[in-house]
Amino acid sequence: MTEVAGGPSVPEPSNIRALKQCLLCRNHSQEQHGVAASCLEELRSKACDILAIDKSLAPVTLVLAEDGTIVDDDDYFLCLPANTKFVALAGNEKWAYNNSDGGTAWITQESFDGDETDSGAGLKWKNVARQLKEDLSSVILLSEEDLQMLIDVPCSELAQELSQSRVAVQGLQNTLQQVLDQREEARQSKQLLELYLRALEKEGSILLKQQESKAGLGDERDAVDTGTGESSSEIALTSHILTVLKEKPAPELSLSSQDLELVAKEDPKALAVALTWDIKKTEAVQQTCNQELSLRLQQVQSLYSLRSISARKSSLPGEVQNPKQARRDPT
Repeated sequence: MTEVAGGPSVPEPSNIRALKQCLLCRNHSQEQHGVAASCLEELRSKACDILAIDKSLAPVTLVLAEDGTIVDDDDYFLCLPANTKFVALAGNEKWAYNNSDGGTAWITQESFDGDETDSGAGLKWKNVARQLKEDLSSVILLSEEDLQMLIDVPCSELAQELSQSRVAVQGLQNTLQQVLDQREEARQSKQLLELYLRALEKEGSILLKQQESKAGLGDERDAVDTGTGESSSEIALTSHILTVLKEKPAPELSLSSQDLELVAKEDPKALAVALTWDIKKTEAVQQTCNQELSLRLQQVQSLYSLRSISARKSSLPGEVQNPKQARRDPT
């Protein structure tokens, strides 16, 4: 075939990227626009044109309308389902939940702590279900509240949200129940161990010297904390996390991995003031939360390793593995 001089070049098949249907809107606005883009940069450029955003207000940030999650990675963008709704933020604008969105946006966790509505709860379980749909191993990182939420969802509704058969979803809910039961068993085991240690402490003189040293250290730390109590009382933890730490016998099993990380990184003195605990008890709880977080991350890493080994064994000779393409939305 003779090539025509000056004619348009035909793109290579490998360079052609599928267009993803998206919805665009501005902050605090009900008006939305449908657009198709093959990558995040293209979507950002079209958002400036369609929404009439002044280019001088760059950078333009795209966030999910449902919860304000910032989307700044092409891989994450390609994993999102079709017709995902984005809010374009220009300059220093901050995302805010829009009450006029017709109930399609997910209320933030702070709103759930204060006044959780039926519609908000329904949207929340759908958001958690989407997280599982993208990566099933994230079940290890969910809080007990999220696990119970997915277990209580009718099987037919969860199957529709995950695009799976009812049989497969029933198996998933059984697995979630097993994870929840394992955490409860771990909590009960820890309670029994604490009772046993308390009984030993009451009986004998084995821990007498330790108790005296604890009292001495407690007095010294109280004297130090007296001067810094006002400045260290401000912490970043939510009331939900503080309530779990105070009321749950094994709080590390009730918190999500994100909450565990916040607790582990918090200043011990500030956390002790917020919980009205002594510094030693606070540090012990932080250490326990850090250990639980490390355990969950190790479990996730092990699942990824097993998945990678399984993928290599099942691939044909000479086939190149591309995990980023595997994450793309098939639609």
